[in-house]
Amino acid sequence: MAPKLKILKKDEWLSPFADAINGRHKDAINKEKDLLSGGAKSLADFANAHNYFGLHRLKDGSWVFREWAPHATGVTLTGDFSGWEEQPQYQLRRVEGSDGVWEGVFAPDAMHHGQLYKMIVDWPGARAERIPAYATRVVQDKDTAIFSAQIHMPERKFRWTDKAFTPDTAPLLIYECHIGMGQQKEGVGTYDEFRLNVLPRIAADGYNAIQIMAIQEHPYYGSFGYHVSNFFAASSRFGTPEELKKLINEAHKLGIAVIMDIVHSHAVKNEAEGIARLDGTPDLYFHSDPGRREHPAWDSLCFDYGKNQVLHFLLSNCKYWLEEYHFDGFRFDGVTSMLYYDHGLGKAFTQYGDYYDGGQDTDAITYLTLANKLIHELRPNAITIAEEMSGMPGLALPFKDGGMGFDYRMAMGIPDYWIKLLKEKSDEYWYPTSIFWELTNRRADEKTISYVESHDQALVGDKTVIFRLIDQKMYWHMMVDDNDGDVARGMALHKMIRLVTLATINGGYLNFMGNEFGHPEWIDFPREGNGWSYKYARRQWDLVDREDLKYKYLNAFDNAMIELVSGVYDFQALPVRKLWEKDSDQILAFMRGDLVFVFNFNPVKSFDGYGILAPGGVYDVVLSSDSPAFGGYGNIDEHTEHFTVPDPLYEPYGVERLPLYIPARTAMVLRKHPAKRKAKGAAAKKGK
Repeated sequence: MAPKLKILKKDEWLSPFADAINGRHKDAINKEKDLLSGGAKSLADFANAHNYFGLHRLKDGSWVFREWAPHATGVTLTGDFSGWEEQPQYQLRRVEGSDGVWEGVFAPDAMHHGQLYKMIVDWPGARAERIPAYATRVVQDKDTAIFSAQIHMPERKFRWTDKAFTPDTAPLLIYECHIGMGQQKEGVGTYDEFRLNVLPRIAADGYNAIQIMAIQEHPYYGSFGYHVSNFFAASSRFGTPEELKKLINEAHKLGIAVIMDIVHSHAVKNEAEGIARLDGTPDLYFHSDPGRREHPAWDSLCFDYGKNQVLHFLLSNCKYWLEEYHFDGFRFDGVTSMLYYDHGLGKAFTQYGDYYDGGQDTDAITYLTLANKLIHELRPNAITIAEEMSGMPGLALPFKDGGMGFDYRMAMGIPDYWIKLLKEKSDEYWYPTSIFWELTNRRADEKTISYVESHDQALVGDKTVIFRLIDQKMYWHMMVDDNDGDVARGMALHKMIRLVTLATINGGYLNFMGNEFGHPEWIDFPREGNGWSYKYARRQWDLVDREDLKYKYLNAFDNAMIELVSGVYDFQALPVRKLWEKDSDQILAFMRGDLVFVFNFNPVKSFDGYGILAPGGVYDVVLSSDSPAFGGYGNIDEHTEHFTVPDPLYEPYGVERLPLYIPARTAMVLRKHPAKRKAKGAAAKKGK
């Protein structure tokens, strides 16, 4: 009898669903055996489709091209090298004994670097131009807007200098970003501009990782990169592959890990640009059942993870980005949509039975499990994050323990909570018990990425936290000498919300580009409805750089809290010890290591000599949201030592009272100094 999986040992409430959990574990084991039955020694050895399919240069200088198109009756390459005409010498032959592989070998002078090309694919009764599924470079013609594959094999290979780099995950502090909209200008930013202008800001802000969106090629810029057409091609609208590599290399030089937002949950429907109907059939990479093939909410196509060729394609895609571009890991998009046949749409997931009611896509679960195993086989220090909102148990547990192998899961309930609080509750009903529970309500054995807001909350149709707090007064009252009350409230709560979210992490923290300083504008990509304008598809860095505006205060506070947490090794692993919460006062206090975090959410009432419970000792203020350096009023004395006072009532619990002055709408962090406490006690004994 196989030993009981750890996930079942640690959570007895999962016992009724042991068969489902054991089943998904066995499914992954069996599928891996199946994939390796062809002779591969490991998943890393198996995931090499990109080295076989697509266009490659052989040692003798000749070219070889292969494509998987089982329904095709003929495949011919056409492009600049053939005058875009169909020529016999560029016809492919069907490989005998294969399951639909087409191959062609061409002379060294048959094509060269920089030329554009496509395939002409014939199938019964029709033919069409297609971009190869494994194309590693796809470009769009500026005049015709037509996309084509491009031969990209420069003579000089990029020289990496990042061999010694290892991601810092103690804790992981992520700056979510988008290359195209990372610039001040009204237009599309480039890899080079991001490297030169934005990376230094991120390094100065103290974040140790960036999570880059929209890397995989996508035909519609406004899709935010989530309707992928070419899975092996880095988006050419931002620059060349070498320029992306240079960006990643520089990030590593600055100590910043680079996480790719990878989309394996669906694909764009476009046939001329993507992999839809590549060989004339609608189900080559996708489900044969139209009801499962088309995503009901995203207007896209869903992969059939039960097909080995699809697993070959997607697993190889993971390996390609790790090895070719040195990405440090992936944030898998749309995982909830993958896990369930109904994509999790309209389902509340309020009890364990909701996860094991027969609606789970076991093939997708198997793929995600094998993807995580492959990624960590290739790069033991790689980072994998699941964007998943249902709360499926075991998602971020190691495979050996019965999990799917992700390192982290996104705490998607936290931004939803903050939005609901801002929309539905007036300030006097911001209760610490509710806030603390929401921020710490998670599976103890699974690490999460906590965040106040990501790109999702910054899109048109929604509002950023700062805009919900201050609204249109941001346009008129953000001058340093303007004392508008609504702005003061908004800035105070913006700082407190971020600090309490960061302070309670159990894995990592994420911030979307510009939100650290309260970027005032939403995100609206160029589209017909806005006259194809780039006005809101950019970041206004000049706002935080200006000395006469208050944005600099929010940025300085973000820097300070990031620096504080970064200075505590494995901060995210320290227990969160609640010291005090009182809803009637709206006071919350908790401790991690030697740091005490104190929050007064009360909108009008300040407290003098307020005694929270804390371990006996001497405490110094190390961070105050009310500091003038952060746009506050300086009502917290940051230079006074705070001594605990013994209280017989709480002595059996090993705590004393720590009297503090806590102004309304402020947060402070204090550090305990055991050495000072010890010295004080020794002096008292000597006096006796």
